[in-house]
Amino acid sequence: MEIVTPKSTRRCTRLRVEIPVIVTSLDRRHPFSDECLALVVSPQGCGFRSTEALPLETPVLFGNLPGGGSASGRVANCLPLGNDGKYFLIGVALYNHGNVWGIVDPPEDWNCDATAGVTARPSDAGKIPAKSNNVWPYNKFSNQGEARPRKK
Repeated sequence: MEIVTPKSTRRCTRLRVEIPVIVTSLDRRHPFSDECLALVVSPQGCGFRSTEALPLETPVLFGNLPGGGSASGRVANCLPLGNDGKYFLIGVALYNHGNVWGIVDPPEDWNCDATAGVTARPSDAGKIPAKSNNVWPYNKFSNQGEARPRKK
């Protein structure tokens, strides 16, 4: 029996780059902060090289981005580079998609301007973005209420 599935397609073009970024874990259980090298980027995320592995779903903050902004995301995958365990390729999905990487002439399928997805700079402090029920983390939960554990 043969199982046929549709060929998956990428949402956007990935670009090979070498962008130095500071990556910091936002999870106290997995402390990490290091200057890393983003090797592959897209508006949805990136793959960066690190000397440490990070667990899946770990929230991370990218600092020192081109243009001086920052962006956050979650670890989507973590693969060893080679057999020596010296480096890892960590894939991160950005919470807010956009050209946070400062790519001057992005591919047409990126469909974004140069600053989309970049967190506000300190000069914009105090401005609170409007809440939308269709944007993460609000769209992650069911509208049908909570299921609570029963007492035994």
